Amino acid sequence: MLDEYGMAIAMVVALLVGIFSGYPVAFLLGGLGILFAFIGDIPLAFLGTVSSRIFGGVIENWLLIAIPLFVFMGLMLERSGVAKNLLLTLQRLFGNVRGGLAVSVALLGVVMAASTGIIGASVVMLGLLALPVMLKQGYKPEMAYGVVAASGTLGILIPPSIMLVLMGSIMNISVGDLFKAALIPGLMLGGLYTLYLLTVAYLRPEWAPLASEGSEAHLSEDQLPLGLALLRDLLGPLVLIVAVLGSIMAGVATPTEAAAIGAAGSMLLALFLKQLNIDTLRYVCRSTSKTSAMILFVVIGATCFSVVFKRLGGADMIEELITGTGLGPYGLLMLLMGLIFLLGFFLEWIEISFVILPLLLPVVSGLEFEGLSGSGLMVWFAILVAINLQTSFLTPPFGYALFYLKGITQGDVSIGTIYRSIIPFVLLQLMGLALCILFPSIVLWLPGLVE
Repeated sequence: MLDEYGMAIAMVVALLVGIFSGYPVAFLLGGLGILFAFIGDIPLAFLGTVSSRIFGGVIENWLLIAIPLFVFMGLMLERSGVAKNLLLTLQRLFGNVRGGLAVSVALLGVVMAASTGIIGASVVMLGLLALPVMLKQGYKPEMAYGVVAASGTLGILIPPSIMLVLMGSIMNISVGDLFKAALIPGLMLGGLYTLYLLTVAYLRPEWAPLASEGSEAHLSEDQLPLGLALLRDLLGPLVLIVAVLGSIMAGVATPTEAAAIGAAGSMLLALFLKQLNIDTLRYVCRSTSKTSAMILFVVIGATCFSVVFKRLGGADMIEELITGTGLGPYGLLMLLMGLIFLLGFFLEWIEISFVILPLLLPVVSGLEFEGLSGSGLMVWFAILVAINLQTSFLTPPFGYALFYLKGITQGDVSIGTIYRSIIPFVLLQLMGLALCILFPSIVLWLPGLVE
């Protein structure tokens, strides 16, 4: 195998070395693709197919227009103060429940995931709003940091998710079906977080004291009746969520059109809250451009890498390694999930999606699961991968949510404490993944219901 697939193996080794060296991934992927095209004596004319794939498969892909629109929507909502107002009200709602503040953070994470989907913004926002109050109230640091990090990453799974948009493009399946399929698993994870927090608060009350038992650390002095305050702060995000997801699920709008509706709706909501001004618009547009350019640059580099890697026999090597194990369908599925989980320690979800996922699709499409075939099988597999990749934001050494938390604490907490805080939530995510594997209807029920 070393003689036959030596160049493909060398590409993988070079990629890992480059990642650990800290070299920018977009340059690394594209550069390695071009370098190994020359080392592997690939005809120069073949690189023309790389350009065609980039322009025809990436630049001209209308579906990817949804990405900057969803990013814009999320950033505009983050700047509008919607999250802060909602957290204040949720804290009032659960103020007399042990662990209520942590539960409020988890629920806010679900709501913001369904209306923003921007991981960095969500983690930083939740951390800045809730962490000081939780710690002042006497929460165990491992519990406080863990719930902020895990809740902030729900946006990568719960639609509208940028990752699902890209997966739909890569796997050539309906983004609308992926959005429908991801909704229940995403809400299930939020439910698992909440159940865990309430259980820990009950079994270890010293980890989650009530405000009355420790320092007074109230978030809100709102005098409006709780029901009216909840309606006031939930109405805007819920209308936006229904407008975006509802239009996709009802077949009224494509994901790109729904993204445009969401971007316009977020501006109207910010205007209603008197937060829309030239500074906000400048910040949101600039940040949207940076995020979208980063994603597009990585996609272009990954396309170059993948095309050359396949030409050097990489796809055949992967398929031979996996199918040669002699495992059955579920055994191979567990092997693939384990591989993606381990890659998540070192690679970003974008690289895994664009480099690894296309190599695994031929293997998965050939597997036979009872009652699963065709597009249903692909949708199920895509959601399993998405749940798995959500953990890549939490697992060291390169979990981005961990570094976001470390950044906003300004050195007040050790990285070891942050690492320990996410262990229970990674296990909960793996539990959610296992449930979706054992019970595919969790994923496929809603797409089958809403067609």
